Amino acid sequence: MRKAMLAAAVAAAVVCAGSASASAREPILFVHGWNSSGSIWSTMIGRFQADGWTAAELNNWSYNTAQSNATTARELSARVDGILRATGAAKVDVITHSMGGLSSRYYLKNLGGTAKVDDWVSLGGPNHGTTTANLCFWNTSCIEMRPGSTFLTALNSGDETPGAVTYGTWWSACDSVIDPDSSVSLAGATNTQTACIGHSDLYTDATVYTQVRSFVR
Repeated sequence: MRKAMLAAAVAAAVVCAGSASASAREPILFVHGWNSSGSIWSTMIGRFQADGWTAAELNNWSYNTAQSNATTARELSARVDGILRATGAAKVDVITHSMGGLSSRYYLKNLGGTAKVDDWVSLGGPNHGTTTANLCFWNTSCIEMRPGSTFLTALNSGDETPGAVTYGTWWSACDSVIDPDSSVSLAGATNTQTACIGHSDLYTDATVYTQVRSFVR
């Protein structure tokens, strides 16, 4: 009888530990890049679901990519607050592609986001600008992505990775959209070079996914 009670107590402890671990996992907000939409994340979201994340923990959205990244950052802030209310979580993880890294960094630096984000991921982000943005002069967001822009100069002034957030970037030497390649890496972040893959492959590549999953877990 005593052995049976002990076994039951151990089993209950294991279940509680598992529940605590599951509840400690933050929901994820995915932020796409310029001239794109939230649909790009379908492959990565499917992989997260296959690895145990629930639909409520995987939040996808689309925004107007022509507007200033500062405007998008305010929309992102409201999105994060909505996710926290809906899930009861204390923080979210943010996974971004390309220009999505800029609005989310603005949110972290200027809108109190460091108190609400645990892990932040940039896949091919023009964090220090890209020369390809010189080709699209009709959007505010494109002008902001140019090396040396007023927006990027302010964003990168001081600490590039503020707060207690864990920052990670992934970049590819074969990414023809981000020029120079060194633009992606941030001081204070874990900066990872991928295999020779293209800009859009960064959010569909299986190896990158596995690394990102481990980073936010």
